[in-house]
This record gives sequence, C-alpha cells and structure tokens, in this order.
Amino acid sequence: MDTTTLTDRYVTAAMRTVPEKQRDDLGAELRASIADQVDGRMENGEHHAAAERAVLTELGDPDKLAAGYTDRPLHLIGPKYYLEWWRLLKLLLWIVLPAAAFGIALAETLEGQPIGSIIGGVVVTLISVAVHLCFWTTLVFVIVERTGARAGSFTEWSVDQLPEPRQRGVGFADLIVSLVFLALAAGAVIWDLTIGFVPASVSGAGEPLPFLNPALWPWWIAGLFVLMALEATLAVVVYLIGRWTPALAVANAVLALAFAVPALLLLSQGQLLNPQFFPTVVGAGGAEVAAIVNVVFGFGIVLIAVWDIIDVVLKTVRSRR
Repeated sequence: MDTTTLTDRYVTAAMRTVPEKQRDDLGAELRASIADQVDGRMENGEHHAAAERAVLTELGDPDKLAAGYTDRPLHLIGPKYYLEWWRLLKLLLWIVLPAAAFGIALAETLEGQPIGSIIGGVVVTLISVAVHLCFWTTLVFVIVERTGARAGSFTEWSVDQLPEPRQRGVGFADLIVSLVFLALAAGAVIWDLTIGFVPASVSGAGEPLPFLNPALWPWWIAGLFVLMALEATLAVVVYLIGRWTPALAVANAVLALAFAVPALLLLSQGQLLNPQFFPTVVGAGGAEVAAIVNVVFGFGIVLIAVWDIIDVVLKTVRSRR
C-alpha cells in the first residue's frame, strides 16, 4: 500500500531542482515548516488532510519555491541587466537593419532584379536579421545572468550620464547651416555648368565636361534653383517661428518629394547625369561604371529625402511635447 503523503510528494518535487549537496538540509527544513503550519491549522480545528492541502496550496508551485531557496532567477533577463539589454538591442536594430536593407537593395538593383524581387528580398532579409539580432543579443545576456559573470550592471550609473536637455526651438546656427548648404549646392551646380566637373584642359575634348547632363539647362536647372530658393525661405520661416510645426513639416516633405521624384525619374531615363562623362573619364568600361553610379546616386537621393522628412517629423513631435 502506498503511504506517500502530499507533503512527501511536495518536498520531492521541490528538491529535484536543488543542488544535491543542499538537498537534504533544505528538504528537512521545508518538511519541518510544513509540519508546523499543519499543526497550527489542526489546533484551530481543521482535519489533518484539509490542513495539509491548504498549507501546500499556500506554498505554491514547488519549482518556484525551490528557485527562491537557491536564489535562481525565474526570468529570462532580470532587472539587473534589462536596461543594458534593451538599449543595446535598440541600437543594433537602428544601425544594422537600415544598413542591411540598403545593402540588399543595392546589390539586387545592380544585378538587374525586378522591383518586386528587390522588395521581397529586402523584407525577408530584414525579418531574418531582426530575428537573429534579438535572439543572439538576448542569448548573450541570458548567459551572463545565469553564469553570474558580474555582480551588477555593466556600467555603474552616475549623474554624469544624465542626458543634456535638447534644444526645442530652431536656433540661428541651424538657419546658417541650412543657408550655407543651399548656397554651396547652388554654387556646385553653377560650377558644373560653366567650368565643368572636369575642366577643358583636363578633359581632352576641348571643352568642359560637366557631371550633370547639359540638356537639363535651362528648365530643369531653373526648377532646381526655385526649389532651393523655397528651401531657403522655409528655413527662414522656421527660424522666425522658432520651431517646426505640422504645416511646416508638410511643406518640407513636399519640397523633398518635389526634388526626389523628378531626379529619380530623370535618373531612370538616363537624363540626369552626363552620358559622356564616364566614357570620357574612365574610357573602356565607362558604361558599366555609369550604370553603377546611377544606382548608387538613386539610392542616395532616396536616402536623403527620407532622412530629411523623418528628421523634420521627429523635430516637430519633440517641439509639441
């Protein structure tokens, strides 16, 4: 006849995950604690079976109780390393995912893959990279926590780590940077049209060799200068108001798209860059170099436009807080 009691079964279940050298002492301690609590309930009139069941129910899951005895964590990453894990994971995702997407898209574009294949490849790659980043970063922190490699967090916090207050408004320096950048861009275009990216004395063709397609003059170049003037006006307006507003953010997005969309259209038709530039400068193989530069140039235009729009949106959100 089986005489195993609920207490025996509970103690056995609790001690199975305890190191063997501690098992006898902790088992005896747990058994004595259960017996004392059962006796206390019986003194209040409860039957032994009911009192024993009530005590064991209050003690809860034996594995959880054993983890408390041995100071074994029952979480994947506890509070000791959680913040370091979360900060590192966010940083990796912000850096690695865009880099992976750009690399895959650029490689497949250079291979002449259709747009559907490029998008599919980028999506699959991003999912795979994100899963691997989350898994391996988490695994490293789990190992560190389970092995007790360090007694505390990776870096001790101090008041020196407090973030500096962010400037909510738009300062005069921001205005100057924007205007100087636009002036340099306009000067570079004028230089390319008049003197040429490669001067006549170097090109060997008897005339300057511009990087941009000379056929863009006058209308496309004039349109570019109009957009630059509007960008400068927008920068002045933002400075006078003192912050980015939703209306100004929309205006910035419209200007960014007004530049990027025609540029990409011209680039796709081979009309943005001078078709004679690379064959003249590179010689044999100039067509292949031109194709690669076109692709890289296109990705650069997209990245600049997307970054400009996202950056202004984030500034607008911060200014409204």
